[in-house]
Amino acid sequence: MKEVFDFLKECGVYYLATVEGDQPRVRPFGTVNIFEDKRYIQMGKVKNVSKQIEKNPKVELCAFKDGKWLRLSGELVRDERVEAKKDMLDSYPHLRAMYDENDDNTEVLYFRHGTAVFSSFTEPPMTVEL
Repeated sequence: MKEVFDFLKECGVYYLATVEGDQPRVRPFGTVNIFEDKRYIQMGKVKNVSKQIEKNPKVELCAFKDGKWLRLSGELVRDERVEAKKDMLDSYPHLRAMYDENDDNTEVLYFRHGTAVFSSFTEPPMTVEL
């Protein structure tokens, strides 16, 4: 599981796919954190992506680095605890200009039932269950 976190951290940017009705939506993200042995991401509740996840928590993210890519699919679960939000924001202090663990906008979500697949053009795929 640490391999997934390390890969995403090294990439810096990954792309998160959600669904809005019958339309796929993809956008770049950069936050990833481990808290209580779960893989978390962060966003603002006012964003469309948050509303899409509320309606359908199934997502997939993709990241690419040095000829290898990672696809992580699963369900995102909101964690409203201040401790989880604080841990994320402590890992990304530059986000504190926009977010605070005590505001009504910051949300952190963790992957449940996640499956990560590492792929490349030169090696067989490797699957990791979260």
